[in-house]
Amino acid sequence: MKLNRRALLQLSAASVSLAAFSLPARAQAIEELVIAYNVNLPAWDPTTGPSAVNPTIQGIYQSVFDQYILQQPDLKPAPGILTEWGWNDDKTQVWMTVREGVTWHDGSPLTAEDVAWSLARVADPATGSPIQFVWGTLTNHRVEGNKVLADVAQFDPTIFKWMYFLTGYVLPKAYYTSVGAEGFEAAPIGSGPYMVEKFERDAFVRLKANANYWGGKPEFETVTIKFVTDAAARVAEVESGNSHVTLEVPYEEYDRLKATLTGTATPISDIGMIFLNDIEVMLDPNVRKAAAHAIDKQTIIDRLLKGYGVAIDTLETPQYDAYDASIKVPYDPDLAVKLLADSGYSIDNPVKFKIQTTKGFKPKDYEMIQAIVGLWRKVGIEAEIEVYEIAKHYELRAADQLAPAAFYNWGNSVGDPTTSTGFAMFGPSPHSVWDGKDLIDMIGPLWGEKDEAKRIDGWKKVDAFIAENALVIPLLQYVQPILSAKGVVVTPHASGALLPHLMKRA
Repeated sequence: MKLNRRALLQLSAASVSLAAFSLPARAQAIEELVIAYNVNLPAWDPTTGPSAVNPTIQGIYQSVFDQYILQQPDLKPAPGILTEWGWNDDKTQVWMTVREGVTWHDGSPLTAEDVAWSLARVADPATGSPIQFVWGTLTNHRVEGNKVLADVAQFDPTIFKWMYFLTGYVLPKAYYTSVGAEGFEAAPIGSGPYMVEKFERDAFVRLKANANYWGGKPEFETVTIKFVTDAAARVAEVESGNSHVTLEVPYEEYDRLKATLTGTATPISDIGMIFLNDIEVMLDPNVRKAAAHAIDKQTIIDRLLKGYGVAIDTLETPQYDAYDASIKVPYDPDLAVKLLADSGYSIDNPVKFKIQTTKGFKPKDYEMIQAIVGLWRKVGIEAEIEVYEIAKHYELRAADQLAPAAFYNWGNSVGDPTTSTGFAMFGPSPHSVWDGKDLIDMIGPLWGEKDEAKRIDGWKKVDAFIAENALVIPLLQYVQPILSAKGVVVTPHASGALLPHLMKRA
């Protein structure tokens, strides 16, 4: 076979093209790390609005903004922007020491004034923080050198935990006040490991490494996070090599691809649950209890999730502070039939209601609800499935307009019962749709309980009451599947946050 110069060039080009489309790039050659993410980013302010309490978005926020306290991959706190913190002896004041030498992305210094302003801002009801009722427990924020002091208006035993949880971010006072909320949304500035280079709403965000980051410059200079809400599309992204990392893929696809890609699947702090709204037929305790006892959680985990999951019966996982293994809500379809019959319902005369769910936001979320609806049908419950985007869930929940049943994944990366059972089930909370006075009266005193043993025991009693009355249906603790190109090393975070600054080259 003779090859002239043109034929040789064509053959070389074809070989290069084939290699480019059949194999993911080696990490050593990656200049731009591409991540296929499972959710859109609705807004850039990590402290206000519904997106601020979306656990799935926190990985993006933590790439750009610093939290007050650093949370390590095992969920333990560590010095961050605050190097030390605590209460005075009688717990009427808190004090915080601010790290020196930190700069914002525009090069200006981060100071104790920024920390005090950020805390005071979210404590102000006018700001619109969805966690204002937490931040509002501190008042009279003031600066003394590199320390911030604040008075305790109402004791909250978890206040420092919130400083590495939802909405616990430091924002630049001078920049934010000069450009306003709209200006900040258009050009956000933080002090985190990456800076925002370009943002296309509903498409992607491109990040540039912060060379002056106090925690060290990230390994990958450029990171593009694509918003790919469809699970099958995320699988195609990593399989084709168009993206180097993705998460929350179907478990059967994870098992298939982990042989050719790198896979990690570890339990995280997220739980799958079904909110029950105290409206319509859910006011009948027999209907609620029947719905709970008719669900075979372990079979759903084994068959739909390939065993990747831990069945739970309260809003606490085994890693949470108030977990009580003695609280059980067993699968008992015969009991479900009896309970429904006591209220006049049967397979021939089923109770009817709507259940809302996401589709592809978490692995097999829609399929799990399909399976649950099938189990319900066998005992006399006819549920209509309505699919919605996760942003719609937050909107409806904040307005207390969820359907009688609504699937959701709850994140509690600090493992405290207040941030699981507490906010999900306390009627006055904007995150709850159950408004029963008996539960409100049980939970209310626990918010400010200073005796830690008494506080945790109180939450266990609350969990037992909720389980006994079926006020919510916990399903499982999630195991998070992550796939990456062979040359990329991903450090899983037990919060479920996918953090590009923790990714390394092999």
